[in-house]
Amino acid sequence: MKVLVVGGGGREHAIIWKLSQSPRITKLYCAPGNGGIDSLAQCVDIKATNIEGILAFAIEQQMDLTVVAPDDPLAMGLVDKLQENGLRAFGPTQKAAIIESSKVFAKELMKKHRIPTPEYQSFQKYDDAIAFLDEISFPVVIKADGLALGKGVIIASSKEEAEKTLSDMLLDNKFGEAGKRVLIEEHITGPEVSILAFTDGKTVIPMVSSQDHKRAYDYDEGPNTGGMGAFSPSPHYTPEAAKYVEENIIVPTIRAMAEEGRHFQGVLYFGLMLTSSGPKVLEYNARFGDPEAQVILPRLQTDLLEIMEAIVDKKLDEMEIRWDERAAVCVVLASGGYPGSYQKGRPIKIKTGNPDCLLFHAGTHKTEQGFVTNGGRIIGITALGKDLGDAVQRVYSNIENVNFEGMHYRKDIGKKADS
Repeated sequence: MKVLVVGGGGREHAIIWKLSQSPRITKLYCAPGNGGIDSLAQCVDIKATNIEGILAFAIEQQMDLTVVAPDDPLAMGLVDKLQENGLRAFGPTQKAAIIESSKVFAKELMKKHRIPTPEYQSFQKYDDAIAFLDEISFPVVIKADGLALGKGVIIASSKEEAEKTLSDMLLDNKFGEAGKRVLIEEHITGPEVSILAFTDGKTVIPMVSSQDHKRAYDYDEGPNTGGMGAFSPSPHYTPEAAKYVEENIIVPTIRAMAEEGRHFQGVLYFGLMLTSSGPKVLEYNARFGDPEAQVILPRLQTDLLEIMEAIVDKKLDEMEIRWDERAAVCVVLASGGYPGSYQKGRPIKIKTGNPDCLLFHAGTHKTEQGFVTNGGRIIGITALGKDLGDAVQRVYSNIENVNFEGMHYRKDIGKKADS
């Protein structure tokens, strides 16, 4: 089988690493890929958002399966285009991917189908949003409606901060089209947990739990990023919580999407907060999370290709999915300045480390002299351990094997498991 994975980050490296273990795959491609992916798949210089370019390549190569991993090409309808041309594709259609590409749609879906989520109001006009600030207490959460690279969520602790955020989004177009509509959402508290689920639109199989770390610096300080690290499993996600979430959130969401004529096939991500009044949905993603994929896929024991094909063929009910009992921790090594401005092209030194650790490349480029930085998040280091404490120790003891000028990373990944 020939398989193409669309994307070029740490998530895609993890997906390709897992797919490469399938004995049925004879050739792996990645568009555009990155320096590390190059050792497992043939990288093709086509941007993930170049829908026509990827379609033409998949047709020319007679691809047996195309895995669309990032949010943008899903929202742009790449899966639809592939299917319209008789090609098999893994991922939701454009109509289904709206559950991520529009936060307003997602909130309205939850409200209509009584799926637990924080209270909210949506706005397109700046004056209306500003007037609403007089009716609420702080802090509040302000979200750009559309896709914003994981950075379109601001927790405003005061009215002044909220006014500045609304001005940035609605007047100054800081987030472009993504910020043309905003949500002002109730601020809730509790442990966060990410639950991803495989679904073919009928059957839903939740994956092992994980937790992302969005803020740039230790102890959840600094601006939001695409994710600075993750661990799996979350000790806060008890069997009782899992049962509640499956019955009141996961299954009802898949059913709601079907009732809306938006059958969802692929991976659906549930960003949850475990509040004192029960789990609530903070956000949906229409694909594997990143860096969550870098701790979940190393724990997956079942052939990922078999799962993806079962989803495409609507035969997920025939699958038994097995997981490694060990814990996993991923720490992201980022460029100096990320998530703000940063320099590219800095040489990366990589020593041979512990064989129990995995290096998933994100923003790297391969040159004749070696790897250089080519993005904000550069490499994710993942370690497996007998428990979370063991995995944390293993991952941090291996960070010294990677170095580049300006490198920064959080030193507290996994500590939330104790709080």
